[in-house]
Amino acid sequence: MEKTRQSKIERLIQKELSNIFLDETRKTHGIMLSVSECRISADLSYCNAYISIFPPERGDEIIKNLNNNLKSIRFALGQRLRYQLRIIPELRIFKDDTLDYMEHIDELLKK
Repeated sequence: MEKTRQSKIERLIQKELSNIFLDETRKTHGIMLSVSECRISADLSYCNAYISIFPPERGDEIIKNLNNNLKSIRFALGQRLRYQLRIIPELRIFKDDTLDYMEHIDELLKK
């Protein structure tokens, strides 16, 4: 029962974070962010968001910038989810490198 609620909240946070990042990346041309996964803790107090970044060369810079602006991102998330969630979880943002890993595996298989 609890896992179902967690997965619904994860999907909701993922969707709203994607919308927030979409609105912000429209201002900066040449960068595309997508939220590939969100994982929320059992007590709903922490949320780990995994972000895919294009172009991947600027990934570390963008993740650092996002982590410096976590308060404003959480505030924007709270504005969008204020009627669905009572407490907005603390955010942790990580770079999702599964696509880079898949490309590396493909290169190894081609050799």
